[in-house]
Amino acid sequence: GVQATQYIVPAFASSYTLVILSFFFLRIEYSRYQFGASFLVAIIWFYICFFLARRALRPTYGLVAIGDTKGLNTIDIVDWVSLKTPTHPAGALDGIVVDLRSELSDEWRGFLARSALKGLPVYHVKQMSEALTGKVEIEHLSENSLGSVLPSLFYLRLKRLIDLGVAVVAAPVFVAIIALAALFIKLDSRGPVFFVQPRMGFRGEPFEMVKLRTMTVDVQATGSHFTEDNDPRITRVGKHLRKFRIDELPQIVNIMAGEMSWIGPRPEAIELSRWYERDFPIYSYRHIVRPGISGWAQVNQGNVAQVEAATYKLHYDFYYIKHFSPWLDALITAKTIRTILTGFGSK
Repeated sequence: GVQATQYIVPAFASSYTLVILSFFFLRIEYSRYQFGASFLVAIIWFYICFFLARRALRPTYGLVAIGDTKGLNTIDIVDWVSLKTPTHPAGALDGIVVDLRSELSDEWRGFLARSALKGLPVYHVKQMSEALTGKVEIEHLSENSLGSVLPSLFYLRLKRLIDLGVAVVAAPVFVAIIALAALFIKLDSRGPVFFVQPRMGFRGEPFEMVKLRTMTVDVQATGSHFTEDNDPRITRVGKHLRKFRIDELPQIVNIMAGEMSWIGPRPEAIELSRWYERDFPIYSYRHIVRPGISGWAQVNQGNVAQVEAATYKLHYDFYYIKHFSPWLDALITAKTIRTILTGFGSK
Protein backbone atom coordinates (compact mmCIF):
# COMPACT_ATOMS: atom_id res chain seq x y z
CA GLY A 1 0.00 0.00 0.00
CA VAL A 2 2.98 2.32 -0.22
CA GLN A 3 4.16 4.15 -3.33
CA ALA A 4 7.83 3.67 -4.12
CA THR A 5 8.64 7.35 -3.61
CA GLN A 6 7.54 7.14 0.02
CA TYR A 7 10.53 4.92 0.80
CA ILE A 8 13.10 7.51 -0.29
CA VAL A 9 13.20 9.85 2.72
CA PRO A 10 13.12 7.20 5.49
CA ALA A 11 15.69 5.07 3.63
CA PHE A 12 18.22 7.86 3.25
CA ALA A 13 17.46 9.30 6.69
CA SER A 14 18.20 5.90 8.29
CA SER A 15 21.38 5.26 6.33
CA TYR A 16 22.79 8.76 6.80
CA THR A 17 22.02 8.65 10.52
CA LEU A 18 23.98 5.40 10.87
CA VAL A 19 26.95 6.86 8.99
CA ILE A 20 26.97 10.08 11.03
CA LEU A 21 26.75 8.13 14.31
CA SER A 22 29.66 5.95 13.18
CA PHE A 23 31.77 9.01 12.39
CA PHE A 24 30.81 10.62 15.70
CA PHE A 25 31.65 7.66 17.94
CA LEU A 26 34.83 6.80 16.01
CA ARG A 27 35.87 10.47 16.25
CA ILE A 28 36.34 10.77 12.49
CA GLU A 29 36.33 14.30 11.18
CA TYR A 30 33.54 15.14 8.75
CA SER A 31 31.90 18.14 7.14
CA ARG A 32 28.32 18.83 8.20
CA TYR A 33 27.86 20.85 5.01
CA GLN A 34 28.94 17.94 2.81
CA PHE A 35 26.74 15.47 4.69
CA GLY A 36 23.75 17.80 4.48
CA ALA A 37 24.28 18.65 0.83
CA SER A 38 24.83 15.00 -0.05
CA PHE A 39 21.65 14.02 1.76
CA LEU A 40 19.55 16.60 -0.11
CA VAL A 41 21.10 15.81 -3.49
CA ALA A 42 20.50 12.06 -3.01
CA ILE A 43 16.84 12.59 -2.14
CA ILE A 44 16.23 15.03 -5.00
CA TRP A 45 18.02 12.77 -7.47
CA PHE A 46 15.95 9.72 -6.54
CA TYR A 47 12.71 11.68 -6.69
CA ILE A 48 13.65 12.84 -10.20
CA CYS A 49 14.54 9.27 -11.24
CA PHE A 50 11.26 7.88 -9.92
CA PHE A 51 9.28 10.67 -11.54
CA LEU A 52 10.88 10.15 -14.95
CA ALA A 53 10.70 6.38 -14.79
CA ARG A 54 7.42 5.98 -12.88
CA ARG A 55 5.73 4.24 -15.80
CA ALA A 56 8.66 1.89 -16.45
CA LEU A 57 8.78 1.05 -12.73
CA ARG A 58 5.09 0.16 -12.61
CA PRO A 59 4.99 -3.63 -12.12
CA THR A 60 2.86 -6.02 -14.15
CA TYR A 61 1.45 -9.19 -12.60
CA GLY A 62 -0.29 -12.13 -14.15
CA LEU A 63 -3.49 -12.98 -12.25
CA VAL A 64 -4.69 -16.57 -12.55
CA ALA A 65 -8.46 -16.40 -13.01
CA ILE A 66 -9.20 -19.31 -10.66
CA GLY A 67 -10.52 -19.26 -7.10
CA ASP A 68 -10.86 -16.18 -4.91
CA THR A 69 -8.81 -13.32 -6.35
CA LYS A 70 -10.08 -10.85 -3.67
CA GLY A 71 -10.78 -8.19 -6.32
CA LEU A 72 -7.07 -7.64 -6.92
CA ASN A 73 -7.63 -6.58 -10.52
CA THR A 74 -9.43 -3.47 -9.23
CA ILE A 75 -6.25 -2.21 -7.52
CA ASP A 76 -4.81 0.22 -10.05
CA ILE A 77 -1.32 0.86 -8.63
CA VAL A 78 -0.06 -2.11 -10.69
CA ASP A 79 -0.95 -3.52 -14.11
CA TRP A 80 -2.78 -6.84 -14.33
CA VAL A 81 -2.80 -9.48 -17.04
CA SER A 82 -5.56 -12.07 -16.70
CA LEU A 83 -4.22 -15.61 -17.16
CA LYS A 84 -7.06 -17.84 -18.34
CA THR A 85 -4.83 -20.59 -19.72
CA PRO A 86 -1.57 -22.02 -18.30
CA THR A 87 0.65 -20.19 -20.79
CA HIS A 88 2.90 -17.15 -20.47
CA PRO A 89 1.61 -13.97 -22.17
CA ALA A 90 3.62 -12.11 -24.80
CA GLY A 91 4.74 -9.31 -22.47
CA ALA A 92 7.10 -9.59 -19.52
CA LEU A 93 5.66 -10.19 -16.06
CA ASP A 94 7.04 -9.26 -12.64
CA GLY A 95 5.22 -12.15 -10.99
CA ILE A 96 2.21 -14.42 -11.02
CA VAL A 97 -0.61 -14.18 -8.48
CA VAL A 98 -2.82 -17.18 -7.78
CA ASP A 99 -5.17 -18.50 -5.14
CA LEU A 100 -3.00 -21.40 -3.98
CA ARG A 101 -5.88 -22.79 -1.90
CA SER A 102 -8.08 -23.29 -4.97
CA GLU A 103 -8.43 -26.54 -6.88
CA LEU A 104 -5.68 -26.23 -9.50
CA SER A 105 -5.37 -28.72 -12.34
CA ASP A 106 -2.14 -30.56 -13.12
CA GLU A 107 -1.61 -28.18 -16.05
CA TRP A 108 -1.79 -25.13 -13.80
CA ARG A 109 0.46 -26.66 -11.14
CA GLY A 110 3.02 -27.51 -13.79
CA PHE A 111 2.80 -24.00 -15.20
CA LEU A 112 3.43 -22.45 -11.78
CA ALA A 113 6.37 -24.78 -11.15
CA ARG A 114 7.97 -23.90 -14.51
CA SER A 115 7.42 -20.19 -13.82
CA ALA A 116 9.20 -20.45 -10.47
CA LEU A 117 12.11 -22.33 -12.08
CA LYS A 118 12.48 -19.47 -14.57
CA GLY A 119 12.83 -17.04 -11.68
CA LEU A 120 9.32 -15.64 -11.98
CA PRO A 121 7.87 -15.20 -8.46
CA VAL A 122 4.55 -16.87 -7.66
CA TYR A 123 2.48 -15.09 -4.98
CA HIS A 124 -0.57 -16.21 -3.06
CA VAL A 125 -3.52 -13.80 -3.45
CA LYS A 126 -3.62 -13.06 0.28
CA GLN A 127 0.08 -12.18 0.32
CA MET A 128 -0.32 -9.85 -2.66
CA SER A 129 -3.48 -8.25 -1.29
CA GLU A 130 -1.70 -7.35 1.96
CA ALA A 131 1.33 -5.99 0.09
CA LEU A 132 -0.74 -3.75 -2.20
CA THR A 133 -3.28 -2.47 0.33
CA GLY A 134 -1.27 -2.36 3.56
CA LYS A 135 -4.10 -4.18 5.36
CA VAL A 136 -4.70 -7.61 6.88
CA GLU A 137 -8.26 -8.91 6.71
CA ILE A 138 -9.22 -9.87 10.25
CA GLU A 139 -12.58 -11.46 9.49
CA HIS A 140 -10.97 -14.65 8.22
CA LEU A 141 -7.77 -14.93 10.24
CA SER A 142 -6.90 -18.53 10.99
CA GLU A 143 -4.75 -19.85 13.80
CA ASN A 144 -1.79 -20.03 11.42
CA SER A 145 -2.33 -16.39 10.48
CA LEU A 146 -2.33 -15.39 14.13
CA GLY A 147 0.96 -17.19 14.59
CA SER A 148 2.44 -15.29 11.65
CA VAL A 149 1.54 -11.91 13.15
CA LEU A 150 3.37 -12.52 16.42
CA PRO A 151 5.56 -9.39 16.79
CA SER A 152 9.27 -9.55 17.47
CA LEU A 153 9.75 -9.62 21.25
CA PHE A 154 13.31 -8.32 20.82
CA TYR A 155 12.16 -5.27 18.89
CA LEU A 156 9.31 -4.78 21.36
CA ARG A 157 11.88 -4.33 24.15
CA LEU A 158 14.25 -2.28 21.99
CA LYS A 159 11.42 -0.02 20.91
CA ARG A 160 10.59 0.71 24.54
CA LEU A 161 14.14 2.02 25.07
CA ILE A 162 13.92 4.11 21.89
CA ASP A 163 10.56 5.53 22.97
CA LEU A 164 11.94 6.53 26.35
CA GLY A 165 15.08 8.10 24.87
CA VAL A 166 13.14 10.17 22.33
CA ALA A 167 10.67 11.25 25.03
CA VAL A 168 13.47 12.55 27.26
CA VAL A 169 15.00 14.54 24.39
CA ALA A 170 11.65 15.90 23.16
CA ALA A 171 10.23 16.76 26.60
CA PRO A 172 11.54 20.38 26.83
CA VAL A 173 10.13 21.29 23.41
CA PHE A 174 6.83 19.55 24.10
CA VAL A 175 6.42 21.28 27.47
CA ALA A 176 6.87 24.70 25.84
CA ILE A 177 4.32 23.94 23.10
CA ILE A 178 1.84 22.47 25.60
CA ALA A 179 2.16 25.54 27.86
CA LEU A 180 1.43 27.87 24.94
CA ALA A 181 -1.52 25.74 23.81
CA ALA A 182 -2.85 25.66 27.38
CA LEU A 183 -2.92 29.46 27.44
CA PHE A 184 -5.00 29.61 24.26
CA ILE A 185 -7.36 26.91 25.57
CA LYS A 186 -8.05 28.87 28.77
CA LEU A 187 -8.62 32.08 26.81
CA ASP A 188 -10.96 30.37 24.35
CA SER A 189 -13.33 28.39 26.58
CA ARG A 190 -14.03 27.50 30.18
CA GLY A 191 -12.92 24.19 31.63
CA PRO A 192 -9.72 22.25 32.32
CA VAL A 193 -6.72 22.35 30.00
CA PHE A 194 -6.34 18.58 29.86
CA PHE A 195 -8.79 15.87 28.93
CA VAL A 196 -8.16 12.51 30.61
CA GLN A 197 -9.97 9.41 29.39
CA PRO A 198 -9.59 5.69 30.21
CA ARG A 199 -8.30 3.75 27.22
CA MET A 200 -7.46 0.10 26.58
CA GLY A 201 -3.72 -0.34 26.55
CA PHE A 202 -0.82 -2.74 26.24
CA ARG A 203 -1.79 -6.38 26.89
CA GLY A 204 -5.36 -5.33 27.63
CA GLU A 205 -4.50 -3.18 30.66
CA PRO A 206 -6.60 0.02 30.94
CA PHE A 207 -4.77 3.32 31.45
CA GLU A 208 -5.55 7.03 31.65
CA MET A 209 -4.67 8.76 28.36
CA VAL A 210 -3.94 12.50 28.53
CA LYS A 211 -4.81 14.99 25.80
CA LEU A 212 -5.24 18.72 25.52
CA ARG A 213 -8.94 19.56 25.73
CA THR A 214 -10.36 20.42 22.30
CA MET A 215 -14.09 20.20 23.05
CA THR A 216 -16.51 22.15 25.20
CA VAL A 217 -16.84 20.60 28.66
CA ASP A 218 -20.65 20.43 28.63
CA VAL A 219 -20.88 18.07 25.65
CA GLN A 220 -17.62 16.14 25.34
CA ALA A 221 -18.56 13.71 28.12
CA THR A 222 -21.98 12.84 26.71
CA GLY A 223 -21.25 12.82 22.98
CA SER A 224 -20.33 10.03 20.59
CA HIS A 225 -17.01 8.21 20.73
CA PHE A 226 -16.51 9.34 17.12
CA THR A 227 -15.83 12.87 15.95
CA GLU A 228 -17.76 14.04 12.91
CA ASP A 229 -16.74 16.63 10.31
CA ASN A 230 -17.46 20.14 11.66
CA ASP A 231 -18.38 18.62 15.02
CA PRO A 232 -20.10 21.37 17.08
CA ARG A 233 -18.41 20.10 20.25
CA ILE A 234 -14.96 21.21 19.03
CA THR A 235 -13.80 24.64 20.19
CA ARG A 236 -12.20 27.25 17.94
CA VAL A 237 -8.73 26.59 19.37
CA GLY A 238 -9.41 22.86 19.49
CA LYS A 239 -9.99 22.77 15.74
CA HIS A 240 -6.43 23.94 15.10
CA LEU A 241 -4.94 21.74 17.81
CA ARG A 242 -6.57 18.67 16.29
CA LYS A 243 -5.61 19.56 12.72
CA PHE A 244 -1.89 19.55 13.53
CA ARG A 245 -2.16 16.84 16.24
CA ILE A 246 -0.93 19.23 18.95
CA ASP A 247 -3.65 17.92 21.29
CA GLU A 248 -1.80 14.58 21.37
CA LEU A 249 1.47 15.99 22.76
CA PRO A 250 0.65 15.45 26.48
CA GLN A 251 0.72 11.71 25.78
CA ILE A 252 4.49 11.96 26.17
CA VAL A 253 3.62 11.36 29.84
CA ASN A 254 1.98 8.06 28.87
CA ILE A 255 5.06 7.15 26.83
CA MET A 256 7.39 7.78 29.76
CA ALA A 257 5.14 5.64 31.96
CA GLY A 258 5.39 2.75 29.49
CA GLU A 259 1.68 2.85 28.69
CA MET A 260 2.10 4.07 25.11
CA SER A 261 4.62 4.27 22.28
CA TRP A 262 5.31 6.93 19.66
CA ILE A 263 4.16 4.50 16.96
CA GLY A 264 1.42 1.90 17.33
CA PRO A 265 -2.33 1.29 17.01
CA ARG A 266 -4.35 4.13 18.50
CA PRO A 267 -5.75 3.24 21.95
CA GLU A 268 -9.52 2.84 21.92
CA ALA A 269 -12.00 3.88 24.60
CA ILE A 270 -12.78 1.06 27.05
CA GLU A 271 -16.43 0.79 26.03
CA LEU A 272 -15.61 0.78 22.33
CA SER A 273 -12.87 -1.79 22.81
CA ARG A 274 -15.26 -4.16 24.59
CA TRP A 275 -17.82 -3.63 21.86
CA TYR A 276 -15.25 -4.70 19.26
CA GLU A 277 -14.33 -7.80 21.26
CA ARG A 278 -17.95 -8.92 21.21
CA ASP A 279 -18.06 -8.67 17.40
CA PHE A 280 -14.47 -9.79 16.71
CA PRO A 281 -13.22 -12.44 19.15
CA ILE A 282 -9.61 -11.87 18.00
CA TYR A 283 -9.80 -8.10 18.47
CA SER A 284 -7.95 -8.28 21.80
CA TYR A 285 -4.88 -9.48 19.86
CA ARG A 286 -4.54 -5.83 18.82
CA HIS A 287 -3.22 -5.09 22.31
CA ILE A 288 -0.14 -7.28 21.87
CA VAL A 289 1.87 -4.11 21.10
CA ARG A 290 1.79 -0.77 22.90
CA PRO A 291 -0.72 1.74 21.52
CA GLY A 292 0.80 4.78 19.85
CA ILE A 293 0.35 8.48 19.27
CA SER A 294 0.58 7.82 15.53
CA GLY A 295 0.08 4.58 13.64
CA TRP A 296 -0.26 2.82 10.31
CA ALA A 297 -4.03 3.36 10.25
CA GLN A 298 -3.74 7.07 11.08
CA VAL A 299 -1.29 7.90 8.28
CA ASN A 300 -3.27 5.89 5.72
CA GLN A 301 -6.87 6.44 6.77
CA GLY A 302 -6.88 9.39 9.16
CA ASN A 303 -9.28 9.71 12.07
CA VAL A 304 -12.55 7.84 11.52
CA ALA A 305 -16.08 8.97 12.23
CA GLN A 306 -18.23 5.84 11.82
CA VAL A 307 -18.26 2.37 13.30
CA GLU A 308 -17.83 0.84 9.83
CA ALA A 309 -14.71 2.94 9.17
CA ALA A 310 -13.34 2.05 12.60
CA THR A 311 -13.81 -1.63 11.82
CA TYR A 312 -12.01 -1.12 8.51
CA LYS A 313 -9.17 0.52 10.47
CA LEU A 314 -8.49 -2.78 12.22
CA HIS A 315 -7.19 -4.15 8.93
CA TYR A 316 -4.39 -1.58 9.05
CA ASP A 317 -3.70 -2.30 12.73
CA PHE A 318 -3.26 -6.01 12.11
CA TYR A 319 -0.99 -5.30 9.16
CA TYR A 320 1.20 -3.22 11.49
CA ILE A 321 1.37 -6.03 14.04
CA LYS A 322 2.17 -8.61 11.38
CA HIS A 323 5.00 -6.47 9.92
CA PHE A 324 6.14 -4.98 13.24
CA SER A 325 9.67 -3.72 12.52
CA PRO A 326 12.00 -0.70 12.71
CA TRP A 327 11.55 -0.16 8.98
CA LEU A 328 7.76 0.12 9.19
CA ASP A 329 8.09 2.47 12.17
CA ALA A 330 10.50 4.66 10.17
CA LEU A 331 8.05 4.76 7.28
CA ILE A 332 5.18 5.69 9.61
CA THR A 333 7.32 8.43 11.15
CA ALA A 334 7.97 9.95 7.70
CA LYS A 335 4.29 9.75 6.78
CA THR A 336 3.34 11.22 10.17
CA ILE A 337 5.40 14.32 9.42
CA ARG A 338 3.49 14.70 6.16
CA THR A 339 0.22 14.18 8.04
CA ILE A 340 1.06 16.91 10.57
CA LEU A 341 2.09 19.38 7.87
CA THR A 342 -1.02 18.76 5.74
CA GLY A 343 -3.59 18.09 8.48
CA PHE A 344 -4.58 14.87 6.67
CA GLY A 345 -7.45 12.96 8.25
CA SER A 346 -8.12 15.38 11.10
CA LYS A 347 -11.67 15.71 12.49
